[in-house]
Amino acid sequence: MELLTAAQMRAIEQAAIESGEVTGLELMERAGRGVVEAIFEWRPELAAAPGRAVVLCGPGNNGGDGFVVARRLKDKGWEVEVFLYGDEAKLPPDAAENCRRWRELGEVSPLIPAEMGSENRPDIIVDAVLGIGLTRPAPLEIGEAVKAITDRGRGQRFGPKAEVVAIDVPSGLCADSGVILSPDAPDFETMEPEEALIAHRSWMQTYEARRFRTDLTVTFHSEKVGHFLESGPARCRKLVKVGIKLPHKSGSDDLFFPREADRTLLVDPMRNGSPNDAKRWARRMIPATRAGHKYQRGHVLVLSGGPGKGGAARLAARAALRVGAGLATIGCPEEAIAEHAAQLNAIMLRPISCAASLDEMLQDDRLSSICLGPGLGIGKMTRDLVAAATRKPKDYEADDDAFRRFVVIDADGLSSFEEDPDALFALTHQNCALTPHEGEFARLFPDLSERARTNMRLSKLDAAKEAADRAGCIVVLKGPDTVIASPGGIASIHSAQYGREANWLGTAGSGDVLAGLIAGLQATFRIADERQMATELAVWLHVEAAIEFGPGLIAEDLPETLPKVFRKLGL
Repeated sequence: MELLTAAQMRAIEQAAIESGEVTGLELMERAGRGVVEAIFEWRPELAAAPGRAVVLCGPGNNGGDGFVVARRLKDKGWEVEVFLYGDEAKLPPDAAENCRRWRELGEVSPLIPAEMGSENRPDIIVDAVLGIGLTRPAPLEIGEAVKAITDRGRGQRFGPKAEVVAIDVPSGLCADSGVILSPDAPDFETMEPEEALIAHRSWMQTYEARRFRTDLTVTFHSEKVGHFLESGPARCRKLVKVGIKLPHKSGSDDLFFPREADRTLLVDPMRNGSPNDAKRWARRMIPATRAGHKYQRGHVLVLSGGPGKGGAARLAARAALRVGAGLATIGCPEEAIAEHAAQLNAIMLRPISCAASLDEMLQDDRLSSICLGPGLGIGKMTRDLVAAATRKPKDYEADDDAFRRFVVIDADGLSSFEEDPDALFALTHQNCALTPHEGEFARLFPDLSERARTNMRLSKLDAAKEAADRAGCIVVLKGPDTVIASPGGIASIHSAQYGREANWLGTAGSGDVLAGLIAGLQATFRIADERQMATELAVWLHVEAAIEFGPGLIAEDLPETLPKVFRKLGL
C-alpha cells in the first residue's frame, strides 16, 4: 500500500481540480461527509441519537473540511459549537464558502482557550485546525483549547469524556515525519546546571502544551507517511482512510511492480489487501515454497563468536532454516564447536576463526548468503571477517554485483566500525543489508541520528534513505516503525502499530532472529527489486510470528512459530 507525503497529496488534488474532474468545493464536501460517516461507523451509538460536538477550524482548507463536518452534524440534529483559529477574512476561497454556509446555521466563535471551558462537555471534539500542510510548531492555543474543552465539567459525573477526532492528522503532527513539531530547544549544555534544569522544564511545558492525543484520525485518499512514523501512531491512535474519488498516484497496485524512488510503501499486505495478496507475496519470496533441492533453496552461513557467545548465532541460523533456506551452517572458532554441537542437529558446523578460514569456505560457490555480527565480538577480527564476506569472487567482472553473495551485517558487525564508519561503507555493496537499531545507527550515521533528525527536522524515512545511499546497500532501521531503504531512494515502512503491536519483541535475541530471517530469504535472489521485497517480508514475518505467539515470547519462540504463520497464509 502506498503512503503519500503532504506534497504528493496536494499534487494529486490539484491535478484532479485542474483536469475539471472535480472542484475544490466538491472535494471538501466529500471529505466532510466522509469524516461524519467514519465517526458514526466507529461509534455507532453516536449515530443512534443526536449529541453535542465542538468543531475547531483552522485558517486553511483543513478548516474548510471542519465547517462541512459541522454543517452535516447540524443537519443530523446535533448541537454544534464552531471555533475558528485565525482571521475569517483570510480563509482560502473554498474554506470561506463553507464558513459562509455554516454561518447560515450557527455561529463562529474565535478560538480563545480561556473562554472555551464554560459550556457543557461535548460528545466529540473535531480537530480541523492545521492539517497536513504544517511546517512549523503548532500554536500553543490549539492544545490549550482542546484541554479546556475536555476539562469541561471536570469532577462532575454527567457522562463519558469527549472523544477527539482529527481530520487528516492531529494538529501539530508533521504529515511527512510523524514528529510533533516543537519549538527549538535551548542549548542546555552551555548553561549552568540549575539554569539548565529550569530552562528544560519550561521548554518541556511549552512542548507538552502542543501535544494532545486523538481517539480517531480520519485521512483522505491515502494514508500519509507521518501516520506510521515516530509519534504518528501514538497521536492518531485509530486511523481510518476515507475515499474521496481521486485517481491513484500510480496506476499499478501489483505487489511486484518495479519500485520507484518517490513511492513509499507500507509493508502490510493484510491492511488494504486480502489473504490472497499475502499468500501470493509470501509464496513468491519464501524459498521453501518453490520446488528444488536444498542448494537451490540456498545455503546460509552464520558466523559465531567463541565459547559462551554462540546463542545469537544459533538463533539467526535456526531462523534462516525455518524461513526456507535449504541449509544453514554456523562458522565458529574450533573451541566453540562442542558447545554448538550439543544444541544443534539440523544446523551444520564449520571451524572458522579468522578471515583466511572464511576465505576458504567462500570457495564453495553454492554458499548463498552470510550473516555476521550476532555474538561475534567487537574488534579487528570482526572487521576482517566483514571484509572477507563482502569481497567479490575473483571470477567475476569488476562491476558485476549480481553474483555476489548476500551479506547481512548486524550487531557486533556494525559496532566494530563505529570509530570508522566509512571503512564499512567502502566494503558494502548492493547485495548487503545493514540492520541497526537506533543506537547502532547513531554510531554509524551520527549526522542522521534520532537527535540530529530532531534538530534538522528530518524524517526517519529520509534518514534511512540517505544512509542506504551512503552505504550503497539496504539499510533496515529497526523499531516499531521499521524503515527498509535501498540505494536510489527506494524505501518502505513496516509499522508494528495500529493493531500490529508486538511489544514483547523487545527481548534479547529478537534482532538476531530478524538477521537470520533476512539471510534465509535472501539466499536465492539476484534481482535488486526482489532484494528489497525479501527484506520487507522478513521484517513482516518477524512481527507476524510475535503476534501469533503473543505475550511471554522469548527469541527462541520466533523461528518455531513460523510454521503456524505459514499455515495461516495457506502455504
